[in-house]
Amino acid sequence: MMLYYHDLGRMDYLAACALQERLVTLKQRENFAADLLLFVEHPHVYTLGRGGKESNVLAADDVAVYRTTRGGDVTYHGPGQLVVYPIIDLR
Repeated sequence: MMLYYHDLGRMDYLAACALQERLVTLKQRENFAADLLLFVEHPHVYTLGRGGKESNVLAADDVAVYRTTRGGDVTYHGPGQLVVYPIIDLR
């Protein structure tokens, strides 16, 4: 099994989500065998998991907040923080 990685640099959170969705579709439809790790840094953003409460977000007026499908509550991402998104086949 191949593992590829790519440093996306600084990328808007929604753009990174859209890229991940395209890559997952490619992996599923085209039977693309390689697993992927995407390294990225986001501008200031909060994400809310399925169980997340907006009342737990600090400075919600100053920073973008996006609801996600992941579990958990609130996660902050910002400049200087490395985020890694794996796109891997768990089978």
